[in-house]
Amino acid sequence: MPAGRPPKPIEQHRRTGTFDASRHSRRGPLVAVAAIDLSPYELEAAEVFRHIMEAGAPWFAMTDGIRLAMLRESLEERARLMTHAEASTETRKALRDLNREISDWLTALGFDPSARARLGLAEVKAQSELEKMQNKRDTKKP
Repeated sequence: MPAGRPPKPIEQHRRTGTFDASRHSRRGPLVAVAAIDLSPYELEAAEVFRHIMEAGAPWFAMTDGIRLAMLRESLEERARLMTHAEASTETRKALRDLNREISDWLTALGFDPSARARLGLAEVKAQSELEKMQNKRDTKKP
């Protein structure tokens, strides 16, 4: 029989503001995505994916690995379709559908303001009347 409560997920600590890296360290690599050999038309997709990994590193969890792998595959497929986009109407339609899919993956991974707010990474705060007056006064100063 285990003693005590199970630990809270790191994401919950981040949402509540109680995350401390020294106490809540991860038990493995952040996200493991298998390395692949890139053909020339996939280099741009790989660069985009690298930027996504760097930007999202603060909030990605181990459970995001599958989504990240599917996003990477979608970006690679988009790169292949871009080389043939002028070939046919079906290819252009597939490219538009894939762009929507990529946008959905990015939203699911926290790359829009509402998704970050759901993750507890962005705080939306309405300005008080005092702050509005102070900002107005500060903008009028020469």
